[in-house]
Amino acid sequence: MKLQKGYQKLLEEAEKVVEAVDVNDAMEMLGRDDVVFVDIREIQELQREGMVPDAFHAPRGLLEFWVDPDCSYYKEELTSGKNLVLYCSLGWRSALAAKSLMEMGVANVKHMAGGIKMWKQLGGTVQEKKKKSPK
Repeated sequence: MKLQKGYQKLLEEAEKVVEAVDVNDAMEMLGRDDVVFVDIREIQELQREGMVPDAFHAPRGLLEFWVDPDCSYYKEELTSGKNLVLYCSLGWRSALAAKSLMEMGVANVKHMAGGIKMWKQLGGTVQEKKKKSPK
């Protein structure tokens, strides 16, 4: 099967329109009132590797549903008007996700180039993602 567009082409297209935030710049943004870090990785990744302190977890597979006020899955944290800095493991999923949100009309979205892997390599602090206790 030959694809019309592979993941590399999709990434190239996303990188042309999505603002990438350097990890060092992202570290300086940590704690600002006008910024929300959004971790789009799967829950198992967060539990295994930790996350940017106080980041909001919005799994990639649900992101478009969570940002849409007309959807029953809507999460207000994603439409607060604050600057959203999406990140994943390496920066690939976050670039694609940011592009998708931009196409939906979210103007204040960026992605962290290098992801949590680069964040940790450069000495960024991480917090543990606590497992939810059974009800």
